[in-house]
Amino acid sequence: MASWGVRLAGFDQRILLAVLARRTRRLAGVMRGVTLLGDPAVIVVLTSLLAIGVVPGIGVAGRHALVVLVVSHLLAQVVKRLAIRPRPRLPIGIESLVQAPDRFSFPSGHATAGLAVALPLAASLPPMLAAPIVCLGVMIGLSRCYLGIHYPGDVIVGWFLAVMTWIAVPLRWLY
Repeated sequence: MASWGVRLAGFDQRILLAVLARRTRRLAGVMRGVTLLGDPAVIVVLTSLLAIGVVPGIGVAGRHALVVLVVSHLLAQVVKRLAIRPRPRLPIGIESLVQAPDRFSFPSGHATAGLAVALPLAASLPPMLAAPIVCLGVMIGLSRCYLGIHYPGDVIVGWFLAVMTWIAVPLRWLY
């Protein structure tokens, strides 16, 4: 009987291939744009601007998001170096649509960063504004699978790290 790890890896690969088989040109362009929001240079600058109060009324949420982003990023990088899971090997004829930032796949740093920023911001906003922010955070993670550089499990664990960090870093620490 196969180990759980082998079974999960096979399941991860099958889901990834199912996603890749449904790519469209238009959605590929959208996903390239969405994934850029999780790039370190972009998300750190945007979150820093929110933290210093560029958008009135959400400076505290911006500072919370920045702390959660930094802590979750450090955790994700430690896990990446311990797990050492390679990027997906795609079948002949299917290519990743963006360049991977490094050779490690698990967990997805972009997925971690997207939710690490989205959750603290959403918690401080009315539901009509919070829902699209969280959706965008989730989409950053999903874009990584669509673009062919992460397995779904990488993204799920990235989201898990973001949620756990958000829970572990209470807002009251910022006062």
